Amino acid sequence: MNVFTSNKFQDMAFSAKAVRMKAFDAANSNIRQPESFASLSGRSRLQFGLKRAFDILGATSALVILFPVLLTIALFIVIDDGGPVFFRQIRWGLKGSKITVYKFRSMRVDLCDPTGVEQTVKGDRRVTRIGAFLRRTNIDELPQLLNVIKGDMALIGPRCHAINMRAAGMLYEELVPDYHYRHLMRPGITGLAQTRGWRGPTERPTEARARIASDIYYIRNFSLWLDLKILFRTLLSELRGGTGF
Repeated sequence: MNVFTSNKFQDMAFSAKAVRMKAFDAANSNIRQPESFASLSGRSRLQFGLKRAFDILGATSALVILFPVLLTIALFIVIDDGGPVFFRQIRWGLKGSKITVYKFRSMRVDLCDPTGVEQTVKGDRRVTRIGAFLRRTNIDELPQLLNVIKGDMALIGPRCHAINMRAAGMLYEELVPDYHYRHLMRPGITGLAQTRGWRGPTERPTEARARIASDIYYIRNFSLWLDLKILFRTLLSELRGGTGF
């Protein structure tokens, strides 16, 4: 069986201090190479090249334009509780690689879950005052523009998940056999599943399957036109107040 990563699981027992200081020793999950991987390599190189060029241009432009806003947000975070501005987390990347994702910190330092397994819910006690606003408007995701420039992420793609993400109390890969097909493309800051309303905690199996089905549909039907439609719908949703919490 072909794998992207090791088949072995490594269980680590963290103290509270270790969890805060070393967030990135998440256990590996088994990943099978999707049978359709070869079919993606036959796609137009021009399309993928244009997508990457659009990602770099869009992310760079957004960072330049939004720089005063980002600086102000960073200042508010520090004033709010004196903690660090950014939060880093290990998540799944392209072809099952591990990437470090950046976000504005929206939770108390002592209660942050570096693994990402504990999903945020409405009224979550871990969220700070400024963090509640950042999450509601999805502004906390803006530092991921740096991930896009680095090449770890794209503007549009399946939303990257934390390692060992669970849905309805089960690992996603156990609940949805085709789960790792979603890693055939770079993860995105936003994606088709999010524009369809599939975001946040997944408490029911049907929600998880609908989310992954949207991701796989996007991969199988990728086009620059589809990317533009997803981007437009995302911007429209944010202008209406956002859907985060």
